[in-house]
Amino acid sequence: MLPLWLEPLARLVDAGGVVLLGIVAVATLLFSLALERVLFFRITYRRARRALIRRWAARPDHHSWSALTLREVWTRELIARLRRPLPWLKLLVALCPLLGLLGTVTGMIAVFDSLALSDTGQARAMADGVARATLPTLAGMAVAVVGLLFTTRLEQIIRREDQRLHDRLARAVEENDA
Repeated sequence: MLPLWLEPLARLVDAGGVVLLGIVAVATLLFSLALERVLFFRITYRRARRALIRRWAARPDHHSWSALTLREVWTRELIARLRRPLPWLKLLVALCPLLGLLGTVTGMIAVFDSLALSDTGQARAMADGVARATLPTLAGMAVAVVGLLFTTRLEQIIRREDQRLHDRLARAVEENDA
């Protein structure tokens, strides 16, 4: 007898196979990273951006080659911190459909194996098995689509923030010079 909190996982495995647990684990990791990025952007990044703008505005030199190079280095470091988990997010998004396909293939092998053992061409058993085999593909694709939407949106935010950071640094110099 399973503990009460494990029953949903047992039903999930019954419905779609063991690979579905792998998809759930990847989805949990993917959405945890996504939540971490949202919190990083809302709290840590904005604080670091304000500190960078204050540090740049406090400098006496804003127009020399070395000052502009320093500004570029500072902005690249800050944007790189925002961009850091993108490769992992993309990897997890790409992994989801592959896990779904693995679940489908293993499920279809189980269906054909059970049909070979029963030696009866039961259409109902075949339909149930195919439905069970395609559930991991559906789950993998659904997680991948949501992850892809988030990753694309994060890339847009990073491009926008890169431009805004440069604009704010230039505006801070203009306000400081005035």
